[in-house]
Amino acid sequence: MADEATRAVEPPAKESTEAIRRLVERAQEGDREALEELYLLHFDRIYSYLHMSVGNRHDAEDLTTQTFLKMLESIKRFRWQSAPFSAWLFRIAHNLAMDHFRATRRWQPEEEVPEPAGETEPSAEAAAFQSLGRQSMLDLIEDLSEEQKQVLTLKFVFNLPNAEVATVLGKTEGAIKSLQHRALVSLQKQMNLER
Repeated sequence: MADEATRAVEPPAKESTEAIRRLVERAQEGDREALEELYLLHFDRIYSYLHMSVGNRHDAEDLTTQTFLKMLESIKRFRWQSAPFSAWLFRIAHNLAMDHFRATRRWQPEEEVPEPAGETEPSAEAAAFQSLGRQSMLDLIEDLSEEQKQVLTLKFVFNLPNAEVATVLGKTEGAIKSLQHRALVSLQKQMNLER
């Protein structure tokens, strides 16, 4: 079961950037098989991101459906720029999650969130994050700002590079680095207080 949850947040490794580019081009021309393949390649990561963002399965399922409906509606307007297609999808999901928060003004986790995918050689930051244990990590990040939570989730759970996190959140790379640094400093202080 843990293996299934871990796979849910791994990037679609089998598909190269060029293969994704071809799928997007075919989808923009109305190819239903290409749309279906893009959906299948990205569904697990988008659902996991939304589940972690909104905290419950039901809302995550609804928002995931909305994300892919928006993808269908907007794919013809998608243009390749500095960020990959997956960052565009995460941006749609992020915007829907923020709309959801504004509409409901609540965050009530109902169940465990899947474990993050491990890196082959984790950075010192990632190793420290993983050593905290899943529940204590979720407890610690609860005190961070929403932006800091989003940055840490996208960076350490979904392993997105700073440039993609910046695209998803509509910020500069420098702002992402600053948010990450402040969040990690805050977590370090919290951990030192608990010892």
